[in-house]
Amino acid sequence: MKPQKKLPRKFYTRDVHTVAKELLGKFLVRKIGRKHLIGKIVEVEAYDGSVDKAAHTYGGKTKRNEVMFNEGGFLYVYFTYGMHFCSNVVTGKLNEGKAVLLRAIEPLGGLDKMALNRFGKKDISTMELKNLTNGPAKICQAFGIVRSENGTDLAGNEIFILDSSKLSENKIASSTRIGIKKSVDLPWRYYIKNNSFLSRK
Repeated sequence: MKPQKKLPRKFYTRDVHTVAKELLGKFLVRKIGRKHLIGKIVEVEAYDGSVDKAAHTYGGKTKRNEVMFNEGGFLYVYFTYGMHFCSNVVTGKLNEGKAVLLRAIEPLGGLDKMALNRFGKKDISTMELKNLTNGPAKICQAFGIVRSENGTDLAGNEIFILDSSKLSENKIASSTRIGIKKSVDLPWRYYIKNNSFLSRK
């Protein structure tokens, strides 16, 4: 992968759906010591607390969701089902309460560290590779993202997203979101068509 520029703050402070679709094909990077864990974002979901009952911000600001009320460009990490972390990219202006859930990533760099984080071993099968980062909790586990990463500035050097060419609309598909019980009819899941690392085909 040739060197790419880090996404600037202004990328994130736009409309949540614009950011969600344009995050597809970009590269999530986690720096741990001298090692870089890298993956291409292939599936996301948009959440908008102003109209979306499934968004954590729908009922207003709390200690748990306050990071999601930041301006765009911060990482919102939450704990769910008493066992998993999920990571979201905050979007929009200050106090809007909007974010994009990272649902699936195509792993590209630092695979041995990701595999160790997920499976406790460096050598993994083809099937285990497919399952390495094809879900929001799997991404956090593979990338070592936990509660202490909540609020991380994506303009910093620990966790950030690198730019890439914008995908054409015909390469992107949308559907209703997965695993929610409210606002289930909103078609706010966006993904790269025919990618092998989607959380759900």
